[in-house]
Amino acid sequence: MKQAIRKLPISKSKSFAIHELIAPHFDPHWHFHNEYQLVVVLEGTGTRFIGDDISHFEAGDMVLTGSNLPHVWRNDEVYFQSLGLVTHCVVIYFSLDFMEGEFLNKEEMKDIRELLERSHRGLEISGKTRDIVKEIMCGMLHLKGFDGVLSLLQILNILSSQKLKFINKEGYLNTITDSDSKRMRTIHSHILDNFRGDIRLEEVASLANLSPTSFSRYFKSHTNKTFSNFVAELRIGTACKLLHSNDLSILGIAHECGYKTLSNFNKKFKELMNDSPLRYRKKYQKIT
Repeated sequence: MKQAIRKLPISKSKSFAIHELIAPHFDPHWHFHNEYQLVVVLEGTGTRFIGDDISHFEAGDMVLTGSNLPHVWRNDEVYFQSLGLVTHCVVIYFSLDFMEGEFLNKEEMKDIRELLERSHRGLEISGKTRDIVKEIMCGMLHLKGFDGVLSLLQILNILSSQKLKFINKEGYLNTITDSDSKRMRTIHSHILDNFRGDIRLEEVASLANLSPTSFSRYFKSHTNKTFSNFVAELRIGTACKLLHSNDLSILGIAHECGYKTLSNFNKKFKELMNDSPLRYRKKYQKIT
């Protein structure tokens, strides 16, 4: 996770905003905003942070995030090395302004209202539903005026009829506030830039101007994870991506992800993935 930056809202004169983003890499800063956000990745790979969830993403990733739910799609390091790679996504921002009041509370809007309530835990969209919604989103790039609003309502209607996967666990509470932004940026930037090496709690605590004990409490209250668990999930998530390829040995992957010994890597991988790295790789190869 990166700094939780509160981004500026969409124009008050608009019901929603839609953007097609093509760049060497996505915005690497963890942020949040009042608007709901629907995003589909068309090109690019990396690690997705939403609330307290850490997951791999690739082309086809589609997510609906609720108001003020912190998130970032952080590309793999190779995208920051000026190698000519590009990322591509379409993102829609919308608020409840154009549906507020009696309209949103009407009986016909019940399913959409419940969808938006569920989105505060983040919702992952896949399969045929994703394909249909992606087509509508791409078409919206060329629409103007009320036609765009109709397409947005069509998307929300489609999503409200599906059983979508929650991204954050039940009971997740977002405790990030504007006042935390600067400190959280320092903490998360340092972790993401250094998790492949020897990164220690005392070191990060000093960057945040906190004692190790105070930092542990602060970090847990803002990420719903201990510092060690956060780093471990980040390392093992990276290992899973590397295991999808035959380019590196298991030992090489362990070292690449910050583990000095194979035994420690195997133990932590088993703990988080309920499998060994070798079996995980073989299962993935059978699927693909």
